[in-house]
Amino acid sequence: MREIIFDTETTGFDPHNGDRMVEIGCVEMIDRVMTGETYHCYYNPQRPMPAAAEQVHGLSDVFLSDKPLFAEKAAELLRFIGDSPLVAHNASFDFGFVNMELEKCGYNPIDMGRMVDTIAIARIKHPGAKMSLDALCTRYGIDRSHRVKHGALLDAELLAHLYVELTGGRQIGLGLAEEEGRSIGEEPMTSIQPRSDRPFRPARPHRPAEEELQRHSAFIANIKDALWNDTGRLP
Repeated sequence: MREIIFDTETTGFDPHNGDRMVEIGCVEMIDRVMTGETYHCYYNPQRPMPAAAEQVHGLSDVFLSDKPLFAEKAAELLRFIGDSPLVAHNASFDFGFVNMELEKCGYNPIDMGRMVDTIAIARIKHPGAKMSLDALCTRYGIDRSHRVKHGALLDAELLAHLYVELTGGRQIGLGLAEEEGRSIGEEPMTSIQPRSDRPFRPARPHRPAEEELQRHSAFIANIKDALWNDTGRLP
């Protein structure tokens, strides 16, 4: 199963209010294992970068001034993601920006049915806990010491590790007992009741009947040099 874990950086929070996407990072996973294939691109948003947004991701107007427009790279992005499910943290935010950019340059939006939101998964597993990427990485012991500022590709790589943990960990399926509040090996024993519709059968005697002994002797007599006969024993 191929999945794409991705993250975006933007000029703000609302794609319908003039905010634009300035970076996207995608990580390919097959059967919940990162393949090493990635896609990463910066975009010129054609608008000034607000100071608050620059403080988060560090992408300045000067840095983005010579970057391509999204329209110039849209086909390249679509080829990479293909028809795979798309995993993001607070996915509706990232999908909103990607689809807005696609529509601006004449492409169809990505079907929201392909969206997998890791925040939704985390809320089921850890209700009431902090849902930020940082907080969840701390919970699962994922190293983010190299993360000074937000970056789309770096955050996508962290999210890929988190996604594996949220969906069962490196050994998927071994946490089922713990999810129910028990340790493995502590499941309560269930009593086994005999079926009442079975006919009663008396216990078989351990000693063979005389008839059985005679049939056994007749069977052995037909075996040439049988070891069970005195005449057929080895010296």
